[in-house]
Amino acid sequence: MTEEQRFLDLMREHQRIVLRLVGLYANDADERKDLEQEVLLQAWKGFPSFRGEAKFSTWLHRVALNTILTQKRRPRLVERGDALERSAGAVHDPAPAHDDAERLRQAIRQLPETDRALIALHLDGFDNVEVAGILGITA
Repeated sequence: MTEEQRFLDLMREHQRIVLRLVGLYANDADERKDLEQEVLLQAWKGFPSFRGEAKFSTWLHRVALNTILTQKRRPRLVERGDALERSAGAVHDPAPAHDDAERLRQAIRQLPETDRALIALHLDGFDNVEVAGILGITA
């Protein structure tokens, strides 16, 4: 099996990690798509450094979070949603979420970045020691 095939197999097996994390940080479908692609690219670039000392899922969480947080901190040339609403004079009235999971995602999106990462990792089943290792903080 080639390294490329091994990487693709691992990413398919663990794609929910990326989708969950991106869903907590992205505000719309376009941003989700952009972040998913950037995480995939950064994971591929970093894959040669994956030595297997940690679980692939732990490594992927770290890569995904670092990538997402880096991208979110970069200034955007155009703020799509805000600029569009201002130019159209639209009043933002978000429809109430009917799904508990969607309401939870919306609530988590309101938290500061570090808190979002902590909650996302705990929701994915990591204990405090693993979370600390992924985020580079103390338990």
